[in-house]
Amino acid sequence: MDGCKKKQKKVEQGSPNSDSEGDAWIFIFIKRGSYFIVAYEIGKRTKESCEKLFEKVFDRIQLPFPDKKIEIFSDGHEDYTNTIPEYYAETCVDYGQVIKIREGGKIVEKIKKVIYGTPNIDEIETTDIENMNSINRERQGRLVRKTKCFSKKKTKLINSYELFHLYWNFMDKLTKTETPAMLEGLADHQWNWEEFFNF
Repeated sequence: MDGCKKKQKKVEQGSPNSDSEGDAWIFIFIKRGSYFIVAYEIGKRTKESCEKLFEKVFDRIQLPFPDKKIEIFSDGHEDYTNTIPEYYAETCVDYGQVIKIREGGKIVEKIKKVIYGTPNIDEIETTDIENMNSINRERQGRLVRKTKCFSKKKTKLINSYELFHLYWNFMDKLTKTETPAMLEGLADHQWNWEEFFNF
């Protein structure tokens, strides 16, 4: 999803203020089904941002068995294709992309592509992450477009998202009884703010 600090056209080239660098994106890696946010990165839509995201993902998701694969599905952003093999061997990844063809602002076709491995073509889908993007905008005013609360500084956006990241994983119930962390077996109860501040 994208989050904007200052409009790109209002940012001077070579500006020393790195906190007002124009358009920024939030790259999010979630576990399918549980919606657990594994990692995120905020930055330009570049290979460097993808690399920073996958450094965090690789640190948190190691493959315990040689015959076990990690499934990754994304949009058609080319930098993912070039970045993933730097962290996971192609033989360890089932990677597929969903490419949306738009005409006049409307999606007219969805193309599913196998990039590495042997993922089931029917399972290549990005609806979970698209839903997560909607949840992000719904829960965080800084991500709502064309409003006064829209984030204009990168550090403020990072601080806000870091807090949301913890809240979403450990405090917000995805089901009637369990948080994403509980669904992943990383917590045995729903955290509260007092617990967080005294941890």
